[in-house]
Amino acid sequence: MKKSLSLACLLLLSGAIFGQNVLSPEQLWKLGRVSALGLSKSKKEIIYSVSTPDAAENKSNRKTYLLPLAGGAAVEIKSTEGLLPNDRISPDGKFIISSDAVMVLDITGADKYPDLKKSNAYVFTSLNYRHWDTWEDGKFDHVFVAPYANGKAGAGKKDIMAGEKFDCPQKPFGGDEDFIWHPDSKRVLYVTKKKFGTDYTVSTNTDLYEYDIEKGTTENLTENNKGYDVAPAYNAKGELAWLQMKRDGYESDKQDLVVSNGHGNINLTGQRDDIHVDGFKWGDDNKTIFFWAATDGTVQLFKVNYPGLTMIAPIITQITKGDFDINGVHGQVGNTLIVSRSDMNHAVELFTVNIDSGEMRQLTHVNDAIYSKLPMCKTERKFVTTTDGKQMLVWMIYPPAFDPSKKYPALLYCQGGPQAALTQFYSFRWNFQLMASQGYIIVAPNRRGMPGHGTQWNEQVSKDWGGQVMDDYLSAIDAESQQPYVDKSRLGCVGASFGGFSVFALEGLHNGRFKTFVSHDGVFDFRSMYGTTDEMFFENWEKGGNYWEKGNAVAQRSFSQSPSNFVEKWNTPIFIIQGGKDYRVPIEQGLQAFQAVQLKGIKSKLLYLPDENHWVLSAQNALVWQREFFAWLKETL
Repeated sequence: MKKSLSLACLLLLSGAIFGQNVLSPEQLWKLGRVSALGLSKSKKEIIYSVSTPDAAENKSNRKTYLLPLAGGAAVEIKSTEGLLPNDRISPDGKFIISSDAVMVLDITGADKYPDLKKSNAYVFTSLNYRHWDTWEDGKFDHVFVAPYANGKAGAGKKDIMAGEKFDCPQKPFGGDEDFIWHPDSKRVLYVTKKKFGTDYTVSTNTDLYEYDIEKGTTENLTENNKGYDVAPAYNAKGELAWLQMKRDGYESDKQDLVVSNGHGNINLTGQRDDIHVDGFKWGDDNKTIFFWAATDGTVQLFKVNYPGLTMIAPIITQITKGDFDINGVHGQVGNTLIVSRSDMNHAVELFTVNIDSGEMRQLTHVNDAIYSKLPMCKTERKFVTTTDGKQMLVWMIYPPAFDPSKKYPALLYCQGGPQAALTQFYSFRWNFQLMASQGYIIVAPNRRGMPGHGTQWNEQVSKDWGGQVMDDYLSAIDAESQQPYVDKSRLGCVGASFGGFSVFALEGLHNGRFKTFVSHDGVFDFRSMYGTTDEMFFENWEKGGNYWEKGNAVAQRSFSQSPSNFVEKWNTPIFIIQGGKDYRVPIEQGLQAFQAVQLKGIKSKLLYLPDENHWVLSAQNALVWQREFFAWLKETL
């Protein structure tokens, strides 16, 4: 068989193995991606959009639908105007808020020197010169308030952050949720980190700022908290809730749900060590808050009472249970919530949830036609005893038509993060259903660093990337390798970001367990990573300091765990993937690793994606990614 065998042929072969059609990369990139826009003003319909990739055109097509909650077919609509509340308009209808980029600093050669308009030079005097996938250009996103009448903004638009070198929405992922109206229409609340340059890149101290329209003054509402304060939301009574982390510089600190009662703040989830709140929504009664959080390898829906000025203690109740993830709450109608839900076999769809019973009913069926023709992959929870005697959850994903009397190759999946939960998510790149459907058993451990298993478990990865977490990975694959249906001679190890680092680390200490490796945007060399990544608070926290602090034993131990220190032990084929616009794990990481293995004569391959950041976003690049990924596994495993 020729090495140039096409992916289509490979998929036909895998389909023939199972005697049926299985999920392919091409089918994955035909699935609709559902996003709820909200309840209609009447609360009788849910409005949502579906983005469907068009691989041939390398873009996505988006359509919007209105679905009656009482039953009936979804109807495509061309506009949501008049159907959805516009939260950009003040509750009294007199003002409108917006955001726009404002030039504050002259950084480029063309801006600094007007006679050199063709210059593409940049001049920096501090850090934060680039972030995620863009270079600092002197512009900052600011919040504006303007009079509103007759359906449009009037004259007098005002920048409420004039002259400030700070961003709202926050970079790189903030949106409209970062600036909201107070119910009294007199105040605007916004989120930003009022630090600049090097101070900005070493801190996570975002705050909630309240701007008084009449007075033109701004007040910091969360000055006493030194970590993240984000996601503010008012109830109808003007009581404010938000998400908070306590420690500056630690982006993965326990995230709690906090409410201000006007006299002080109440932490509603602080009593539960295992809960790290992903998001929340006020209930219609103004005293119940619904939130979703990782727990035991899934993301579930909870509720907590807000006691206000009473002495009643907050009580947390879990509403949903099952092998799925709740991804968001989009509205409430009586005793019913509308939520997003996914699992390892299904992309996000909208469901209703009965608040009392947790019973769920599927509302949207965007991808049913595709899934109806595909076999599902069985997922199973297992618990493995780690080297330090702890019980670790491991998700197992089996190929369609799995037969335990046969032998299968297995892939150890290494999750990114390092503190990202490994739950019933549905990825369009690291897709467990897709990987298992090509004939692989997937071993996905909830190793140290995963939220949903308590704060201590979550924090044990920091400052010890090459320590216990590596033992956790090996404990998981060793335990599963004992099963008679696993072919121990065909084990692979794959992952991205921290997972990509894990692949590099395991390449140097796996002692012949694995036959092949795949690392996407992985950290290879700790010193050059420290010198080129964008968010220095992350590096400082995770490494415990910098590499030149010779008296800092924690930092020196951390830097000694760099995979680049163990390349002499590498001897196994490896596929390395690197994004050209990845400023989180910059380009030199992947290139250094590839250069090392090539010079050592180790079978290897490099996939370079010049226009992709830490992710792969374009349809055609994603398909190249999938095709090369499975071709490599076919060739080496």
